Amino acid sequence: MPHISPLILCLMPCFLSAQPDSGSRTFANPVIHADAPDLDIIRVDADFYMISTTMHLMPGAPVMHSKDLVNWQIISYVFDEIKDSPLYDLEGGNVYGKGQWATSLRYHEGRFYAFFATNNPRKSYIYATAHPAGKWERIATFDKVYHDASLLFDDGKVYLSSVEGPIKVVELKSDLTGIKEDGLRADVIDGEKQGYGGLFEGTHLYKCNGKYYIFIIWWPRGGIRTQLCFRSDRIDGPYESKTILADTLDLHGRGVAQGGIVDTEDGRWFGFLFQDRNAVGRTPVLTPCRWENGWPMLGDENGKAPRTMEKPVQGYPGTPLVASDRFDDATLALHWQWNHNPDNDLWSLAERPGYLRLRTGKPVNNLFEARNTLSQRTEGVQCSGTVSLDVSQMKAGDVAGLGAFCAEPGLISVIREDDAKFIVMTDRGEEKARTPLTANTVFLRMDCDFTTDNATFYYSADNKNWTRLGPEFHMIYNLVHFMGNRFAIYNYATTTAGGYVDIDFFNYTKTIIR
Repeated sequence: MPHISPLILCLMPCFLSAQPDSGSRTFANPVIHADAPDLDIIRVDADFYMISTTMHLMPGAPVMHSKDLVNWQIISYVFDEIKDSPLYDLEGGNVYGKGQWATSLRYHEGRFYAFFATNNPRKSYIYATAHPAGKWERIATFDKVYHDASLLFDDGKVYLSSVEGPIKVVELKSDLTGIKEDGLRADVIDGEKQGYGGLFEGTHLYKCNGKYYIFIIWWPRGGIRTQLCFRSDRIDGPYESKTILADTLDLHGRGVAQGGIVDTEDGRWFGFLFQDRNAVGRTPVLTPCRWENGWPMLGDENGKAPRTMEKPVQGYPGTPLVASDRFDDATLALHWQWNHNPDNDLWSLAERPGYLRLRTGKPVNNLFEARNTLSQRTEGVQCSGTVSLDVSQMKAGDVAGLGAFCAEPGLISVIREDDAKFIVMTDRGEEKARTPLTANTVFLRMDCDFTTDNATFYYSADNKNWTRLGPEFHMIYNLVHFMGNRFAIYNYATTTAGGYVDIDFFNYTKTIIR
């Protein structure tokens, strides 16, 4: 079997396996039924690591760890905040869908490296660490977007592939702090000239048995997203090509593509890619990889992404990607991310032990302008989240609650109007239902069904007897946020700053339908 050089180890989703792990020897695809797109995966000895896109969420670039390629756990984030633009603080605008994406993760001589780009500002970054569960350090900033880039350490040289119309490869300085002035700069693949009309994206650059491989997704006009592989004896080409996977995993029109390959310690190979699954987001899919005449062919013997397959490594328990939280710890769990940079003066786990306190800052017009919205992913096939809110200290004009957070959100909110409070359900900003609230504590629940992409909202006075509020909310995925729907907990002011709510707990459950 060919062997990827340890200099270019790959990476994979370190999020929890969202329900595909049945607790047996097998799992079901998608291996993570939640939003974890643009993934990259590596192996270091017996440990697998993955990284994924989180765009405008902070901390960003989640680093995940697994022992079996099925069960994943978030162990760190590459950065806590991005401070290169006030838009990340929601000052003067926002960076929805324009933050970190398509990070390349690599390991070389005892250090881990992460390369990613942002569309605002239009820059690219390299971070590094010796301890992937610890602190990452920024070592380079490039005043250019290297789109869907991939790093390769190769016999003392460092290369970077990216999509710039043609697929381009440039050589970096040995310390990765910039482009090597007299190094390689080459357009190595031109899709149109090689007979591929349509969009090219998602480069993953490897070296195996002396050959260079570039994985690229191709979106043929009128076709599905397709995984291509290009190979050459030289980094600068010429490259020949082959389709290595064109399959929808029984989901009409939604090709499984964009990702890479990784091997186990015993020499078996696997592909890790993702698939668009509507409102839940872009979900990772694990496939076998079989080498045929030097080509890494993905899928089963029929070239299909399998619905179920054996876990590559046996004996490891499931780990949660989305989790309940009683807010008893001194720090937030790694499952949580803020929408944009948080204002750390306006939230606390210490002011009222056992509660998360969210204070309002400057008045804003809507949820998209609000600081300190806290979120976790949703998961398919069905899932539910409940929050307990103490709303006694809300001020007039404050809005607090739970929602399906995306570019077109559905929310169940407590709104204070003068001296009265109401529970209000909104669909994309339009009020659909309301009811008076006289208690200081209220329980809000959101149930998500990704067989229909519908969410339903409920409220309760005792966390036992529930009343539905409003119609079903139809969740969507679009390219404004470039994210699947997320549970969001929020509190913001529309008139006067200074109010707060206390969140006692977030309870989460999920249902697997097989």
